[in-house]
Amino acid sequence: QVQLVESGGGLVQTGGSLRLSCAASGGTFSTYHMGWFRQAPGKEREFVARVMWTGGSIDYTDSVKGRFTISRDNAKKMAYLQMNSLRTEDTAVYYCAAARALTVDPTLYPYWGQGTQVTVSS
Repeated sequence: QVQLVESGGGLVQTGGSLRLSCAASGGTFSTYHMGWFRQAPGKEREFVARVMWTGGSIDYTDSVKGRFTISRDNAKKMAYLQMNSLRTEDTAVYYCAAARALTVDPTLYPYWGQGTQVTVSS
């Protein structure tokens, strides 16, 4: 079992950048695929990005391609989401999650952090 804690959220203006971090403890971090998801008010939780346990096989939802970068450091038990060129529609609570399955389906991720708020103002 792995515990996850996100950090790095905040308030930023349109076009700005934020770097989210996800710290893992317990379990064997390097054996889990990691995903980032977000949930805006009144909307369902949606997939943002995922990275294979090796650091390869990265995937993004179309709306963030070219703007967001997911990465991980297995030695530090950390996952990251670098977010550039932020838009108001990126405003949401962002969650990191861990799974044995390589998937974009949030229901297949058993381990979740508490979330960190990202607010992009115009």
